Amino acid sequence: MNAKESIKNSVKILLFFTLLTGLIYPVIISGIGQMLFSIKANGSMLTKNDQIVGSRLIGQKFTSKRYFWPRPSAIDYNPMPSGGSNLALTSKVLVQQYNDNKAAFIKDNLLKDTASVPSDVLFASASGVDPDISKEAAVLQVKRICEARKFNAEKKQVLLNLIDKQTEKRQLGFLGEEVVNVLVLNIKLDEISK
Repeated sequence: MNAKESIKNSVKILLFFTLLTGLIYPVIISGIGQMLFSIKANGSMLTKNDQIVGSRLIGQKFTSKRYFWPRPSAIDYNPMPSGGSNLALTSKVLVQQYNDNKAAFIKDNLLKDTASVPSDVLFASASGVDPDISKEAAVLQVKRICEARKFNAEKKQVLLNLIDKQTEKRQLGFLGEEVVNVLVLNIKLDEISK
């Protein structure tokens, strides 16, 4: 085989694999995703009053006392740079953030100074956009939300039942922790507030 034939064959192989991996394969996989997993393939978007309000997979910033708050974010919930603070355990800045977050969580949620606060509301996640909090963190926010929304004892129980219902169990019964999606919880919170 001479050099000219070798170049010709190389170009044919390049074009074939470019079409196969750059066009045919993505179209087939996208089609399968749309047919079998439409919601997930489209970003797990959530709607409220027929308007998209966000993705189930990306945490959002909630600051109103009327809503559940997510865990802290080192990137202010901006998914574009996605990342953590990269502060080491020996960092004085991290220790200060921890102390500030704990004091603020206890104060804002009307807890006693001796309250045990789960770590997920004290430290930012590695991605900065974690959409979930622990069930414990959600329950600790109930008093603040009930006060802000002027819920009576009956509505408080409805809210606690809502947390239980929205809690995602451990995978396979032992992997990970029980978590609650903050955006889903807040959408359901508005529904029970009507």
